Amino acid sequence: MMPGPVSQRIVLDRLAWVTRMTAEIAALPLDDEATFLANDHNSYVAESCLRRALEALLDIGRHILAKQAGQGAVEYKEIARRMGEMGVLSAEDTARLRLMAGYRNRLVHFYHEITPNELYEICRTQLGDVNAVADGFRAWLGANPDMVDDHL
Repeated sequence: MMPGPVSQRIVLDRLAWVTRMTAEIAALPLDDEATFLANDHNSYVAESCLRRALEALLDIGRHILAKQAGQGAVEYKEIARRMGEMGVLSAEDTARLRLMAGYRNRLVHFYHEITPNELYEICRTQLGDVNAVADGFRAWLGANPDMVDDHL
């Protein structure tokens, strides 16, 4: 891989995806666990949207890693670690993304172990972490115009 500028179009597209997915989750009845759990549809939406939001964040990291360092990453946790090393994300956001990478793997590979109660609690209490990492990527994009191809 040859290093080059980060595509603003790709990053903004994935950030829009995160925004859309977190909005779908926020529209669920997260203020009342019994209401959330009363309809299986809620946990299906929560799982799908959460997984897609996490994958979009990790896709952003993978794109930045490929373009800025000319390297690929095989594991999602590696993407998170490299975003911290490269100064793309703060230490706090790097730690968040690393945990999210692990949870994304659980959603995909151990989906049968994840309960509706667990999804409810994560969506109710940790959705802000997803948005914080997205904001970290937005901040990096805005602070590094010289590293970004802004042709949309």
